[in-house]
Amino acid sequence: MWKKVNGRLIQEVDETRVKFRTNISKNIIAQLNELADEHDTHANYLIENGLQHVMAEGIIMFDKKTRPKDRVQYKTTYDKELLERVKEFAKKHQLFINDVIEYSINYIDVETIKSRDYRYRVE
Repeated sequence: MWKKVNGRLIQEVDETRVKFRTNISKNIIAQLNELADEHDTHANYLIENGLQHVMAEGIIMFDKKTRPKDRVQYKTTYDKELLERVKEFAKKHQLFINDVIEYSINYIDVETIKSRDYRYRVE
């Protein structure tokens, strides 16, 4: 992100973002990447959008028996506050964070996602 300071642009690290590593279905990652390309965004912005909607509803209907068997390691950045809420939500519902992430994919609203250029915004 960029900040205006005394009429000049200075590049800064977005302190609201944190790195997080988890395991997600390879199939879901492929779907997210395809959807991200279609809508000029990044896969992690899609995930965040779905997570925000799941957090807003506050309920989850997840069957642990249907967990995917093709999970691979997935590293990206997330909004720090959202990730903390997801951690608490997963713990409360006795699930893993990756279960909540995979579940949230069904709640992505492509009309309200951040664009690919969001990270280059000027504040």
